[in-house]
Amino acid sequence: MADLETRRLGRTEMRPKALGLGGAWLHNGPERETIEAIHRAIELGMDYLDTYPGHEEHRWGKALEGGLREKVYLQAKVGPHPERRKDFSADATRWSVENSLKQFKTDYLDAVLIHDPIDIEDPLAPGRALDELLKMKAEGVVRHIGLGVRSHEFHRRAIETGQIDLVLTFLDYNLLNQSVAQTTLPLAREHDVGIILASPLGMGLLTGVEPDPDTERRRSPETEPRAHAMWHWCQNRGVNIRHLALQFCLAAHIDGIVMVGPANKQQVEEAYEAATAEVPPEIWREFEAEFGVRPTNLEKLIV
Repeated sequence: MADLETRRLGRTEMRPKALGLGGAWLHNGPERETIEAIHRAIELGMDYLDTYPGHEEHRWGKALEGGLREKVYLQAKVGPHPERRKDFSADATRWSVENSLKQFKTDYLDAVLIHDPIDIEDPLAPGRALDELLKMKAEGVVRHIGLGVRSHEFHRRAIETGQIDLVLTFLDYNLLNQSVAQTTLPLAREHDVGIILASPLGMGLLTGVEPDPDTERRRSPETEPRAHAMWHWCQNRGVNIRHLALQFCLAAHIDGIVMVGPANKQQVEEAYEAATAEVPPEIWREFEAEFGVRPTNLEKLIV
């Protein structure tokens, strides 16, 4: 298997490895297992860590002791903490960031995302979250500011402020849906904004476990269910659908990375294996013929 390549993350000039570690699910098990998963991810080269306020952040602080903090990029969020959920006031923003710093035992964050606002004008309004993060950026506490939300219109509005360095988008660039390729991705390239593609496995639909068509319909009612058909196609050919799912996203035309959200050490290893395994070009040709989906660098794979 090949090593993970180094990527440029837009104008931030951060240079993480192509596969990042998301923390939404790593808090569910025992603390020891969380720390083992984080350590294993770093061993495998996954050096961009995305955390989640209120989800046992102190475990990340323990995992990064002994000099590991200086070897990774550490990203936090404002907005999802259960004690101040959807509160994008200046006070709540500073409280959330300072709480994360305390839990991580660090004095700076490489990036902070404004996470999932209901109305994008709320955190962007004068004196609200964005202004407070800009103050903290000037103080050296926060190095880069981003937005994490699904709405493409929210992406556009935030990017056009000129103050957003990163956008985390989810569910809209994977084997099932590539709609963000027509909206946010070209706009991000125009403004040199870094992109983080999250949910490459379709929030469980592309992991290799037989997907439930009803689940897919609920998540994307505007499209016909395709995950089960793709799963069945892969099963018939002895192909691991995780390999296709991860490598499709890694081939996207972005200045950015792909973010996985494992729940344990085993899933960390499965994600790394999927990202670095070899997929024969003829598999991609056949997959495209069946589903009309191909990685943007397929020509390079075929040469």
